[in-house]
Amino acid sequence: QVQLVESGGGLVQAGGSLRLSCAASGRTFRNYAMGWFRQAPGKEREFVAAISSSGSTDYADSVKGRFTISRTNAKNTVFLQMNSLKPEDTAVYYCARGAMGAMTEQYDYWGQGTQVTVSS
Repeated sequence: QVQLVESGGGLVQAGGSLRLSCAASGRTFRNYAMGWFRQAPGKEREFVAAISSSGSTDYADSVKGRFTISRTNAKNTVFLQMNSLKPEDTAVYYCARGAMGAMTEQYDYWGQGTQVTVSS
C-alpha cells in the first residue's frame, strides 16, 4: 500500500511563496511519475504540475513560470515550489502517483491534501 503525505500549505499574502512537500512510502517511488493537482471550493480538481521518473516536467499554463516541481528519489519526496502566488491559487493541493499526464485518471494513489490560501 502506497501512502502519500503532503505538507507545507498555509496562509500567504499575494506575491508570496510556499513550498509544498509530498512524502511517499514504498520502495518503487523512483519508477513512477508524480503529479500535483488542486481543487478550489465548488470546482473540479485540476492539474498543476507533473514530473516523470526521469525528471521531465509539465505545467498547467496558469502556473507556468511561477511554480516549479522537483523530486528527490533518495528521500521519496516530491516538491512544489510556488512563487508569485495569486488569490486564484487558493485551493487544496494534492499530490498523486501514477503515469505522466494531466488527467486525474492517470494517477492511482493520492494524498489527503494540504490547504493553500492566498490573501489579496
